[in-house]
Amino acid sequence: MEQVKTYIDQNKERFLEELFELIRIPSVSSSQIHKPDMLKTAKAVKEALINAGADKAEIHETAGHPVVYGEKVIDASKPTILVYGHYDVQPAEPLELWKSPPFEPEIREGKIYARGADDDKGQLFMHVKAFEFLVSSGKLPCNVKFMIEGEEEIGSPSLKQFCKENKELLKSDVILISDTTMISMDIPSITTGLRGLSYLQVEVTGPNRDLHSGLYGGAVANPVNVLSKMIAQLTDENNHITIPGFYDDVIEASDEERKEMAKAPFDLEAYEDALDIETVQGEKGYSTIERTGIRPSLDVCGIWGGFTGEGAKTVLPSKAYAKISMRLVPNQDSHKVDQLFEAYFKSIAPASVKVEVKSLHGGQGYVAPIDTAAYQAASKAVEATFGTKPVPFRSGGSIPIVADFEEVLGVKSILLGFGLESDAIHSPNENYPLENFYKGIETIPYFYKYFSEMP
Repeated sequence: MEQVKTYIDQNKERFLEELFELIRIPSVSSSQIHKPDMLKTAKAVKEALINAGADKAEIHETAGHPVVYGEKVIDASKPTILVYGHYDVQPAEPLELWKSPPFEPEIREGKIYARGADDDKGQLFMHVKAFEFLVSSGKLPCNVKFMIEGEEEIGSPSLKQFCKENKELLKSDVILISDTTMISMDIPSITTGLRGLSYLQVEVTGPNRDLHSGLYGGAVANPVNVLSKMIAQLTDENNHITIPGFYDDVIEASDEERKEMAKAPFDLEAYEDALDIETVQGEKGYSTIERTGIRPSLDVCGIWGGFTGEGAKTVLPSKAYAKISMRLVPNQDSHKVDQLFEAYFKSIAPASVKVEVKSLHGGQGYVAPIDTAAYQAASKAVEATFGTKPVPFRSGGSIPIVADFEEVLGVKSILLGFGLESDAIHSPNENYPLENFYKGIETIPYFYKYFSEMP
């Protein structure tokens, strides 16, 4: 397997050229404007799988954006690994904060800067190139299937149904995913838990039209003012979420589990410095790692209403809006949380406004055990290339479809991610270190090897 390093060295420039061509397609799944780009990207992924050595690759239409499926079956009696990834990306706005165009990848200081450089085109492409090495070198030890979707960034609304309709096609022994981060290159880790998600949009309506703020100010409810006060009531002075029933299904981590989490290396001062903040903030009684790993949270992801253009316009707006994200822990049901939120949010609204709540997307949390053959194979693979045993680590992020995989396909997932917290995914200037990209390509073949050798 040492040949993989040589293969990477011989093909580095080609790998980057091919990845950059994929990144240049603005596959923003949340925008109808980019629907043609979604199909174009799916076709590019299909071609990449064929070129890498897949026996077949095909595009499957769904109710939303298409799924790309590929496979190479060498022996039905051998284990089968199903690789999952997504080719869609987050919107790039605000564009003015990017140092280089988001869909024109640029290498600066050893990092690829572009939307999708890490999440998830860069990490997905590691799998394609690792597979290419195994096929071309004759070292592929098992069967491989690929399921690459185009809706992860909007909650994978079509993928669960696709899985239900294609259980036999997707039959496998483990699902391998690289869409997560590790603690650092010096302290590699394997993600063993993901938070769930409830994502909502609220609309507060006051008068039937925008009003003159002088003639009506102080006499008619201002929806922006009202919305701000309502949002303030969603958490208390201890940053504890106030929605009645919200914590009913939260399983409290044991003292022993919290002690184990505390062993993970974490430099609070470096964390604050990297974010340019004076101090962290979160639920009282929990550490920063616990707040993002084992506790739920509530955040406003966007808020708007009234006049926001240059200069002044004395207007009392008719409407105000906000997008609200609640990260959930395993055992919390996103649909139940949606209902609890809506009931409470409407209950705290004054009679002077009308309130609408719309669920945009959500999903369940996920915990992966560390005593499985797949986890042990992943741990050995990371140790083989990084030179140190990885730390099991719970992520604060969400991949809603992972819990559905286990429910529908009956298969556990391994979250073998190579990103870093500093990669600025979902933000301007998203980046991915070249070192991580190449290390991922080097590590993945070892997982194939060790998993195939497991009894």
